[in-house]
Amino acid sequence: MNIDSLGSPSYQNDDSFDELFSPRIRKLSKVHWTPLSVVKRAASFLAPNPGCKVIDIGSGVGKFCLVAAYYYPHSEFHGIEQRMSLHTAAEYSKEVSGLNNVHFMYGDFTELNLDGYTGIYFYNSFAENLYTFGRIDNTIQHSPSLYNYYANYLYKILEEKPVGTRLTTYHVSENEIPICYNLVETDFDQHLKMWIKR
Repeated sequence: MNIDSLGSPSYQNDDSFDELFSPRIRKLSKVHWTPLSVVKRAASFLAPNPGCKVIDIGSGVGKFCLVAAYYYPHSEFHGIEQRMSLHTAAEYSKEVSGLNNVHFMYGDFTELNLDGYTGIYFYNSFAENLYTFGRIDNTIQHSPSLYNYYANYLYKILEEKPVGTRLTTYHVSENEIPICYNLVETDFDQHLKMWIKR
């Protein structure tokens, strides 16, 4: 992997941030990683006050968490990713970033206790189960039944979260969010949606 001359990620634009990663991962960036402008907007909603604890479900190479942690140093950003290669890239990025308010976990989000998180970021990481094109790789299983399983599991978790929980979704249908969440803001041609549990 490459790092810039300062030995840490550049937060100026997407291309300079992506220089951290291998050419293969950079190729995936425009489809699979959240743009910096979207990260900053989502993080401002998810961490309105110091002390917030945010989870990114399907965190990939850690872009959302790293950028959010950089701009909101008084909150914590956690990511969970089930591909070991992406998790390894995220851990590398964290190491060179020098940020201490970002944490990455390897595993399936259905095995994670989400009780302690005040905010959730979700960039439809289940969608590749529905398509044969545009997948990151074939190191994990894909199927429509897995999509349904993950979507239903997340739906149930969201229903059980306490009142006031903040949720930000990117490229996710409103139909996949429980009605107990109030849509309070949208941005980026309504692709980014911001919700609060009522």
